[in-house]
Amino acid sequence: MDNKAKESQNQFQFDDYAKDPVRLGPYTSHIWKSDPRHLGFLLARYKFCAKMLQGKNKVLEIGCGDAFGTPVVAQVVGSVHGVDWEPLLLADNAKRLKHFKNCTFSLLDVTKDPTKEKFDASFCLDVIEHIKPELEKAFITNICKSLKADGICIIGTPNVTASQYATQASKEGHINLKSHEQLRVILSKYFNNGFLFSMNDEVIHTGYYPMAQYLFAMGVGVLNKK
Repeated sequence: MDNKAKESQNQFQFDDYAKDPVRLGPYTSHIWKSDPRHLGFLLARYKFCAKMLQGKNKVLEIGCGDAFGTPVVAQVVGSVHGVDWEPLLLADNAKRLKHFKNCTFSLLDVTKDPTKEKFDASFCLDVIEHIKPELEKAFITNICKSLKADGICIIGTPNVTASQYATQASKEGHINLKSHEQLRVILSKYFNNGFLFSMNDEVIHTGYYPMAQYLFAMGVGVLNKK
């Protein structure tokens, strides 16, 4: 079979694909097979973080998973360092995302320890709902310890009011779902300023929180708790 594209301007894409095809990670591969439209929602969450954090130098992603969307943020910041408590992910992440020179990864359980260095901003998507309630204080405290004093923290999580529509697997894993009121309390305890956003499918807005499928809480400026 002729390996030449009919349109010559597309040839480099076929050549690149033959040389080094892109693989999805284990989590994202499962989503692609079981609910592909969900990938659109997932990428929209990363795009929101990218828009909010554009221009920041050092950004921390907490609970990066297979880092499918991490390059969306890395595209507009100096660097993104992803941490996760699942060791099976990290070597694979580094290999799959080797093209993105400003993405790095390491093993860390943020319910136990903060990072050793300070970051300008952090974000965690679909993480806090998996944290045991008794570990939540340590989780948020260690995020704050990982940030500079003027740092930004973005937390994205499914809305507890939408849990009735969740799959059985989600219900089993989501042991710490939040409402907008609860997220506002977290922001007030740990940050100088707090902002809440609603999300339905891939659309971010400032509409009525209880009708949102997903919520974003953004804290700016870590409170000094000396």
